[in-house]
Amino acid sequence: MKYIIVTGGVISGLGKGITTSSIAKILKSRGLNVTAIKIDPYLNYDAGTMNPYQHGEVFVLDDGGEVDLDLGNYERFLDTNLSFDHNITTGKVYKTVIERERRGEYLGKTVQIIPHITEEIKRRVKKIAVECDADVTIIEIGGTVGDIESMPFLEAMRQLWIEEGTRNVLFVHTTLVPIMDVVGEQKTKPTQHSVKELRSLGIQPDIIIGRAKERLTEETRRKISLFCNVPYEAVISAPDARSIYEVPLIFEEQGLGEYIMGKLQMWGEKPDWKEWKRFLRNLYNPKDEVTIGIVGKYVHLKDSYISHSESLTHASAKLRTKVNVKWIDSEDIEEKGVEILKGLHGILIPGGFGSRGSEGKIMAAQYARENNIPFLGVCFGFQLAVVEFARHVLGYEDANSTELHSSTSAPVIDLLPEQRNVENLGGTMRLGSQKIIIEKGSEAYRIYRRTNIYERHRHRYEVNPEYIEEFEKHGLHFSGKDESGERMEIFELPGHIFYMGAQFHPELKSRPLRPSPLHLELVRKAIEFKNS
Repeated sequence: MKYIIVTGGVISGLGKGITTSSIAKILKSRGLNVTAIKIDPYLNYDAGTMNPYQHGEVFVLDDGGEVDLDLGNYERFLDTNLSFDHNITTGKVYKTVIERERRGEYLGKTVQIIPHITEEIKRRVKKIAVECDADVTIIEIGGTVGDIESMPFLEAMRQLWIEEGTRNVLFVHTTLVPIMDVVGEQKTKPTQHSVKELRSLGIQPDIIIGRAKERLTEETRRKISLFCNVPYEAVISAPDARSIYEVPLIFEEQGLGEYIMGKLQMWGEKPDWKEWKRFLRNLYNPKDEVTIGIVGKYVHLKDSYISHSESLTHASAKLRTKVNVKWIDSEDIEEKGVEILKGLHGILIPGGFGSRGSEGKIMAAQYARENNIPFLGVCFGFQLAVVEFARHVLGYEDANSTELHSSTSAPVIDLLPEQRNVENLGGTMRLGSQKIIIEKGSEAYRIYRRTNIYERHRHRYEVNPEYIEEFEKHGLHFSGKDESGERMEIFELPGHIFYMGAQFHPELKSRPLRPSPLHLELVRKAIEFKNS
C-alpha cells in the first residue's frame, strides 16, 4: 500500500486540492488504482451546516455525504465516485474517540491526542485504502503547516511514514513563491520557512510544488533544492494555468509522474493523455461564444458555485463554445431590476437556502420565461421558478415556499413530510443519489435518452402535490418524478426554447469528458438563442 500526503504552507488557497487531483490523475493515467482523501481540521462533523462563504460549496456524494468541495475536484479528475469516509474531519475523529471512551473501550486509560486521536486518524486512512483496494492513496491535509488544528493530523502522518516505511509514504509540500514587484525576483524565503516548520514536526518533504505566477526559474529551483533538502528534480513549478485541467500535464512535462513512480518503486503503463489533451484543445479553441448568467446570493465567492462553473466548462469543451459566466447577485436584481439580465444568452439559478435574494431569483426566472431565454433552475432555483409560475400564470399573488413564508395562502413549495419532525440540521436533508423516472417523449427524455436516471439531492422542501394538476393544466409539465410518482424532480415548459428545472443537483456528477446533460443542453440552447 502506497500513500502520498499533500501539505500546504505559507497561505491557504494555493491549490492543494488541484495538486492532489493532478497527482491522482497522473498516477491513474499509468493504470494504477488511485483514491483520494481530504482531511479538514475543523471541528464540524461535516460541511453540511457551513455557510458557503465560510468554506465554499458543500459537495454532496452518492451516499449523501456533505463534504468539502475538494472532493468534487477529486471526482472530476479521477472520474470516480467517492464516499463520505473520504472526508475526515476533526469532528468525526473526536466524536468516535469520545464515544469509545464513554463505552469504556479504553479500559480505564487516560485518553490523549497521542496515541488515541492519531491512531483513529490512521485507522480511517488505512480503512479507505483497503476498502478501495488502492495502489495509491493520496491524502490532502487542509489548512497550512503551523495551524494548531492540523497538528494531530500531521503527527498521524509522521507516524504512518514510520510504520509503512519510506518506500511506501511520500510527502508533497505545496508552497507560495511570490514575486516582489520592486525587484521582480522570485522569493524563496516563504518556502524555506514553511519547510522548516514542517521539518520541526518531524516531516521532511520529498517533493516541493512551488506555486507562482510564472514557472520557477532554474536559480529558484536550485535554491529551494539546496535550502529545503530535496533533489533539484523534485522541485516542481505550478504556474498559473489557463485551466485547472491543464495542471496534470504541466506536472507531467516536468517529470513528476516518473519521479513519484521511482520514489515509491512502482511500475505502471505508459500514460495516455490523448482524450485529456483533446478536451483541452476543444476548450482552448472555441468556434462560438455565449454568456450565461449565474444568479445567486453567494456570487462574491465563486467557490460557492464551483460545480456549476466546472459543469459549464465541461459543456464548453464538448460544444467548442466559450462560455462567459456572468455572476449576478440576486439582491442586485431586486434593487436595480431585470435590466441587468439583458444581453445574457442563458440564465442559471443554482441551489441555496433562505429568503435573502429570493425575490431577485424569482424575477430572473420570470424574465427568462417571458423572454424565451434558455433557463435552468437547480434545487432552490427549481422551487423558485415554480413559485414564479404560480404567481404570474396561475394567479396566486401570495404563492411562496413555506421555507420563506410560513403563512402563505398558496404554499406551492412545502416541507417534505419526513422533514416535519426533524430537530438536528446536520445530515438530515434528503441527501445523495436518488432514482428518477423520466417520462418517454419528454424534453428531459430527449436530453437524458433514458427513463431511469440517478442524481444527487440536497433539500428539505418539494413541490406541493396538491398543486400539480393545476400546474400541468397551465402548461408547466413535470416530466421527471421519484419512484413513488408523488415527488416532482424535473419540470419543463413546452413551447419555450429551453425552460427546465431540476430538484436534484446535476452539476455534482459532471465530468470533463462527460458533462452534465442539463448544463450541456443549457449551453447548446444558449448558442441557438444567440444565433437565432
